[in-house]
Amino acid sequence: MNYSGIDLHTDNCYITTIDESGRLLQHGRIENVDGDILQYFSSLPGPHAAVVESTSGWYWLNDLLEAHGIPLTLAHAKYLKAISYAKVKTDKVDSQTLATLLRMNLIPAAHKISRDLRGLRDTMRLRLRLVQQRGATLRRINSIEVKFNGAVPDPYRFQLAILERTRSMLTEQILQLEQSLHPVLIPNDDIQRLLHVPGIGKLTAFTVYLEIDGIERFVSDKRFVSYCRLVPAAENSNRRQHHRSSKDGNKYLKIAFSDAAVHAIQYYPEIKVFYQRRARRSNEPIARTVVAKELARIVYHLLQKKTAYNGFKGLPISRTKSQQWPRLPSPDA
Repeated sequence: MNYSGIDLHTDNCYITTIDESGRLLQHGRIENVDGDILQYFSSLPGPHAAVVESTSGWYWLNDLLEAHGIPLTLAHAKYLKAISYAKVKTDKVDSQTLATLLRMNLIPAAHKISRDLRGLRDTMRLRLRLVQQRGATLRRINSIEVKFNGAVPDPYRFQLAILERTRSMLTEQILQLEQSLHPVLIPNDDIQRLLHVPGIGKLTAFTVYLEIDGIERFVSDKRFVSYCRLVPAAENSNRRQHHRSSKDGNKYLKIAFSDAAVHAIQYYPEIKVFYQRRARRSNEPIARTVVAKELARIVYHLLQKKTAYNGFKGLPISRTKSQQWPRLPSPDA
């Protein structure tokens, strides 16, 4: 087996290949051209395994290599730095380090989104960015109106007109992105199961389903809740304890479950009582996070067991969701 570490850049990559004994076989800088990269690997006889650090541009490389029988491991950038610190960092050193860690089976692997879902997931992420841009636009509009108490002078009217057109354009694009997902995701059984959970609406269900990419990859609900960034990090030393928000895991799932928690507290009396009880013991932000964590646990078991939603903390919910679109008949009916 040959092991290749790939240091990937926008227009080129540096590849270093070693054999099973760690002996250097070949290295060099290759342009990001399919034929050139395949020629590099075909020049070395025998089976290959490759690794690349997780970046935003790994899709095409993964598809190219796996189509030609070369499995590609995606290395988690943060954890990789913790075990491969080097004073000298060059493309050659980085690629050889990757190859060596792959040969020793020490690569901290990151999850690779499945090919059939990654386009849908990236559509939802783009929608979120557009929503954030629309929110920023609305704040600018409000800021101008507040400055002049509604009597906006001429130079600022032009600014308001531009901002209003920007807001309208963003709103239209957001709706188009949502509608493009409906035919694929609305009929999905897991989406329909998620829509029965308190606080989870259509767009939250889309986000949760796509960001999870298969609940079976989590061995327990604790692992899943941690991946959702709903468990605080701890720094304990010499009898001192300090908790902080964790940046390990999936920020989109944290946003989704935090939003679901707000809606669940607002519309479901039993959940509101649970939230208020926790808020009295700690504070409101922590109580909301606890509700979000409970909703994440519900989602984990619902998707793991393929069952219908049946209550919050073992108690039935008095308020039921309306049976209007996009909810279809229960997949368990």
